[in-house]
Amino acid sequence: MSGRLALSIFAIRPEPGLSVTRRAAQALGMEIIGVPLFEIGPLAWTPPDAGEVDAMLFGSANALRHGGPGLGAFSGKPAHVVGEATAQAARDAGFAVETVGAGGLQTVLDRLAGRELRLLRLAGEDHVSLDPPSGLTIITRIVYASSALPMPSDLERALRGGGVVMLHSAQAARHFRRECERLGIPLGRLRLAALGPRILDAAGKGWAAAGCAANPREGELLALGDQLCH
Repeated sequence: MSGRLALSIFAIRPEPGLSVTRRAAQALGMEIIGVPLFEIGPLAWTPPDAGEVDAMLFGSANALRHGGPGLGAFSGKPAHVVGEATAQAARDAGFAVETVGAGGLQTVLDRLAGRELRLLRLAGEDHVSLDPPSGLTIITRIVYASSALPMPSDLERALRGGGVVMLHSAQAARHFRRECERLGIPLGRLRLAALGPRILDAAGKGWAAAGCAANPREGELLALGDQLCH
């Protein structure tokens, strides 16, 4: 990556994802200030009959981290997942990963078009709507929720001087904007690096600069953040 940065880069995603982002940044020679504005926790859920499920659908590793003992009934089933980090979490939990996406969960479904499958989707309370191709049936269970946290005073002070903020979800984009408006932090001093177009749209207008990664991968998001610093 480039040398001395003109602006600081902030990441606000919850743990353990925040630590993953910081390690990826360090590997690229970048410094990220990590302040989580969310906290993720499990929700009670009732698993369907395992015999009614052909395969699993995972849009986040959080579903595997917080799925609890209910996951055990489906161990060994094929899994179709949004990306490589989620794929590794699925393998660690005993699932046989068949499809790994690279551009959102809808693209994973599109790759399954023409098959007859009953998919169990374990998702968060705030999740993306999907349009399954003919032949695919999705059974959805909500197994975790992300709770927004108020912006701490040290982050507020830092952002008043400007900076680049990385956004990993639409929920994060909406909450971050609300907190800036609540605290009177000038949007025109901040630049946004979003993981995808839907996230960028959720952040709204009025920022000094804003862009989204060409592909929803951590490395490309970090590269965008680096560019926006100058």
